[in-house]
Amino acid sequence: MRNVTPLRGVLVTDFDGTITRNDFYQIVTETLLPPGGLAPFHDYKAGTITHFEALQRIFAALRVTEVEILAAVAKAEPEPELASWIEKLASIGWKVIVTSAGCQWYIDRILSESNVDLAVHANPGRFDTHHGLLMEMPHGSRFVSEQYGIDKAAVVREMMAQGLQVAYAGDGMSDVAASLAVPDAMRFARDDLARVLTRRGVSFRPFERWGEIAAAVYEMGS
Repeated sequence: MRNVTPLRGVLVTDFDGTITRNDFYQIVTETLLPPGGLAPFHDYKAGTITHFEALQRIFAALRVTEVEILAAVAKAEPEPELASWIEKLASIGWKVIVTSAGCQWYIDRILSESNVDLAVHANPGRFDTHHGLLMEMPHGSRFVSEQYGIDKAAVVREMMAQGLQVAYAGDGMSDVAASLAVPDAMRFARDDLARVLTRRGVSFRPFERWGEIAAAVYEMGS
């Protein structure tokens, strides 16, 4: 009988700009969005709609072919050693969970291309050539956030309630609450998240690519 390493810890990680080098939102807004397509983002900044609603409307404004949107997905540049690091972490009893305020439609495709199978908590959706990328609220999830779709901090809290060590990695505003829920040594941040934590005087571990996070967690957990 094969020995199974007991689960000791969980690395809860954002996807866009964390596991991937490039944010899918930025790729499509810079290359595929029609004129005026960013109006929902300005409404979000003005506080009249939620982050989820802004992203949902922007994705729905896309009028591109499947070939074009899949080409955008291919520009995300996920961590090249993702599969290897997930296997290494599993060998010491750590698993990886993805939490994202983005759409699971493209996340699943990127993970599949990387030959990995991870638990993903993200907003469901589907692509339609005539109606864009149709993102929906994750109503069947136990981690629902009206603001972002997915409540990342709730995922962290559930893992902690199971008595597991939890690390968190992210790069954006939707990551702030989840990031603050973990110990300083287990907090990884860059870009907007790093700037918020710095302003608040909260300690974190900076990173440039996801492999650095995995390496740090592996070292701590070994």
